[in-house]
Amino acid sequence: MKKTRVDKWLWAIRIYKTRSLSSSMCKTGKVRINDKTAKAASSVEEGDKVQVKKNGFSLQFVVLKIIDKRVSATLAQACYDNITPEAEMNKFKDWFVGKTNSEFREKGAGRPTKKERREIEEYKLLEFEEELEEFDN
Repeated sequence: MKKTRVDKWLWAIRIYKTRSLSSSMCKTGKVRINDKTAKAASSVEEGDKVQVKKNGFSLQFVVLKIIDKRVSATLAQACYDNITPEAEMNKFKDWFVGKTNSEFREKGAGRPTKKERREIEEYKLLEFEEELEEFDN
């Protein structure tokens, strides 16, 4: 197999969850092949550069192998080379900085009492103030 449809290839290598989603992303102009906007039926060949916009990220791939059947994630990784810039890959990490995970309570502990809730809020406020002081210095 020398070439296949781009929507089929993106679905097969697990960039998009469904083929119809892959096709609709092509229709809306979020997929480019070699810097040209691609339609769903556009052909992709080995060596092509594919750019995909997904969830606010701009991903870039080089086609290493053509497949048109969906395979496991480990097999799919051998079909492309991810050439997305490091800055784009770290976009989520940069956005997530300073945000903490939600609170965790032991199973069966129930909801916090009013006193416990106030202690939690006071602790969060102190942590936030310490971070601001470090930022100002």
